[in-house]
Amino acid sequence: MILNNQKFIKIFEKYMFIVGLLGQLVFYLQAYEIFYKQNAGDVSFIAFLFGFFSVLSWLIYGIVIKNSILIFANTFAVIGALAVLTAILMYGT
Repeated sequence: MILNNQKFIKIFEKYMFIVGLLGQLVFYLQAYEIFYKQNAGDVSFIAFLFGFFSVLSWLIYGIVIKNSILIFANTFAVIGALAVLTAILMYGT
């Protein structure tokens, strides 16, 4: 039973790593759209600022508890959120 539980946890960790990274693609897709269209008129700076602080907090938490999945996924998210914030500042109206 313990072996099966450990195997399940390993598989689930791999799943969460993939989901964690793919879930953060929303930042990159939004940044791409803003840079491509050179317009951020319909994008909320405040909402993405809150999103940035949220993923930054999860990154710090991951570092504190030494959880590599949280660290990788949220490092990816922080970079993406910063890209969106930069794009909004550059192309916002």
